[in-house]
Amino acid sequence: MSTPQPPMPQQAVAAPNWQAAPGTSYTSPIPVTPTHLGHALNSEWTKIKSVRSTMWTLGTFLLLVVGIGFLVAAQTTNEDFTDVPYTIPAFFGLMLGQICLITLGVLVVSSEYGTGMIRTTFTASPQRHRVLTAKLIIFFAVAFVVSAFAIGFVGLITSGMHSSSSNVSWGGTVIMGSLYVSLLGVLALAVGSMLRHSAGAITTMLGVVLVPAIMPAFLMMSDSMRTIGEKMQEYNAPNALARIFRLDTESGHGGAQLGLLAGVTAAAIVGAFVLLERRDV
Repeated sequence: MSTPQPPMPQQAVAAPNWQAAPGTSYTSPIPVTPTHLGHALNSEWTKIKSVRSTMWTLGTFLLLVVGIGFLVAAQTTNEDFTDVPYTIPAFFGLMLGQICLITLGVLVVSSEYGTGMIRTTFTASPQRHRVLTAKLIIFFAVAFVVSAFAIGFVGLITSGMHSSSSNVSWGGTVIMGSLYVSLLGVLALAVGSMLRHSAGAITTMLGVVLVPAIMPAFLMMSDSMRTIGEKMQEYNAPNALARIFRLDTESGHGGAQLGLLAGVTAAAIVGAFVLLERRDV
């Protein structure tokens, strides 16, 4: 009687590796293109035109500049424009309208921090400097175009009411006035990026605009502080706009004030870029 042979050991079969790469590489039918600034610009343009805050702030800005400008122009006579440009009525609307652009500039960046959507933005575009650059470009373009339209429209209305009463060119006031209030908005955007808080940034910008307009009256009461008060009065926002619109032609046409604002805005933008790269979201 034969003894049963022990079963032969079976060779272990390796389990299929489901995570192994396929034999042939996969090529997506969707074209993959590297991202660039144009994509960020398109994204920021979509954001700024789709939120209600843009419509409200720009609508209020146009209402103030055009509405107040029309009321002022209706109360003037032909003799009032013998040596001044037709855009002067827009100056009175810009005194209030600039607050709208400051508010919008802050909200363009701070609203994303408030809702937490800035995390999604930086996930889609890890290059943070590109996002901030796109915000600055889009906001400045929108603010400048809307401001130029409002000031120019007031000039057209005034010239229609008082035709042939002024020979002073007013195209320069449209460009410089729009540039000044747009730079104020860009400065507000940079401050909003640094503070990342809507109320804090708007309050800071109101202080930047209003304090230099109020403080000189108190500083010039003291002889030791008179020089500071005079300089503050010379370069504050109301006086800068007054010179741009030729209300004070003896002290220049606002070029120095515009240059100072451009320098301050550039410094704030540099600070915003530095803090954006160094801080967490």
